[in-house]
Amino acid sequence: MAIILQEAQEWYRELLDNKSDPRVKDFFLLSSPLPTLGMCIFYAYFSKSLGPRLMAKRKPMELRSVLVIYNAIQTIFSAWIFYEYLMSGWWGHYSFKCQPVDYGHSPLALRMVNICWWYYISKFTEFFDTLFFILRKKNEHVSTLHVIHHGCMPFSVWMGLKFAPGGHSTFFALLNAFVHIVMYFYYMIAAMGPKYQKFIWWKKYLTTFQMVQFVAIFTHQFQLLFRDCDYPKGFMVWIGLHGVMFLFLFSDFYKAKYLTVTRRRRQAVKANGHANGHGLHTNGHSKHLGNGDALVANGSNKGACMPVLEDEYVTRNGNGNGNGHAGGGGFEDGFFKEGALSSNESILNPDGTCNRTRLKNKTATKQLQYDHWNLARNLDPGEPIAL
Repeated sequence: MAIILQEAQEWYRELLDNKSDPRVKDFFLLSSPLPTLGMCIFYAYFSKSLGPRLMAKRKPMELRSVLVIYNAIQTIFSAWIFYEYLMSGWWGHYSFKCQPVDYGHSPLALRMVNICWWYYISKFTEFFDTLFFILRKKNEHVSTLHVIHHGCMPFSVWMGLKFAPGGHSTFFALLNAFVHIVMYFYYMIAAMGPKYQKFIWWKKYLTTFQMVQFVAIFTHQFQLLFRDCDYPKGFMVWIGLHGVMFLFLFSDFYKAKYLTVTRRRRQAVKANGHANGHGLHTNGHSKHLGNGDALVANGSNKGACMPVLEDEYVTRNGNGNGNGHAGGGGFEDGFFKEGALSSNESILNPDGTCNRTRLKNKTATKQLQYDHWNLARNLDPGEPIAL
């Protein structure tokens, strides 16, 4: 056993000392994979266990201004990374068919190494995406897909940076940086409040945009299976499999969040026609609501699944019909009160049924009054995920 451990240690040292790119030896976090691996493991533990437990008895934090600033910074950061990848090779110097790694010390080669390191660092700054979801108690957005991606990307990028900082597989980083420009710009506008959200009508296309990204990535990588190219085949396969894996995961996400839920929601609206209480109809038409009007929920799940305005709870009678009442005022600059249902948080379960617990404990926003919410259009099935 001791001999096996000794041989494993020697192989590990040989790999890091003699097989890696010496140009990155002294870069921060590049001397060993253990710090990166440790942070990835802690991230997964915090996201799915520690974080939600710490927030369980606390109120959701109001982070509107923080989110606007954070997403603006991430948008600019992603744009700079995209620009640097272009200028370091992909704008006229690199070949899309086959691009070996330049291990030299020319200004262009060193510029590529530098931006690869910054791209690696960006995978850690993206951990804040998850932190903000947890602090706002939006745990439904911290999906397994979300955690898998954010948890494994830093280590995957570390390996590429350590052994092959440049060349063919950096097309993945170039494309991913461009996608993040769009995604973080979307998040920035969404965080600015309901009155700006009319400018992000294109949200429903973002998941499709993500899936196109993954198709482009694995197509670009796997072409090397059919041509000779002096690029490490292991990294080509590794990055290509990332594209395939996330394409399938995103396809499931898209079908669950946008196709199945939307279809069942529309069927429920069409079948039920209206919800009882102050004449609010939900048969696909919308009605302007002033303060004092009520939104109601049918306790037997036969009516519309709608929140009540402000902080009044739904009360049910013996027949399962709910009557809600909302008083006037109480909104803060047209945004969300503490504990309020955000415009991007669904009160529907994944199967399209009404989530009664969330319906009871969450409230609607003035967006419901100002924008004439249409049930089938605005009870959002979930946020797109920045990958």
